[in-house]
Amino acid sequence: MGHVGLTVSGILIRFILGGGAVAASYVLARRLGGRWGGIFAAFPAVYIAAIVAVAVGISAKEGLPLTLQVSRGALVGMVSNIVCAIAAYLIIRQQGWKKGLTFALAIWVVCVAIIYSVITKTGLIG
Repeated sequence: MGHVGLTVSGILIRFILGGGAVAASYVLARRLGGRWGGIFAAFPAVYIAAIVAVAVGISAKEGLPLTLQVSRGALVGMVSNIVCAIAAYLIIRQQGWKKGLTFALAIWVVCVAIIYSVITKTGLIG
């Protein structure tokens, strides 16, 4: 597999999708309530941007393995996001948003490490 470098188009795709998702989440939260904003906050903008940015400009033969690798990693991250959101919900209620987010992010890091380790050792996701 060749080296895939940063491109202006790849960075723009990430910026537009990621920034657009954050902005839409904020607008929905303000207009329709926090739950709608939260639902849209989970939009997989970074994942989609990563897949598009990895696949654009390379052959399908080279792009397929890369996009599959990104997808496998995204599974680990997305499951960890669920754990993080549950932790944030519970901890923020008791400790406030600053401590809640800090602890939830720490839990996300630990969760990623554990899931990645289990998947790697068991070959669960090939």
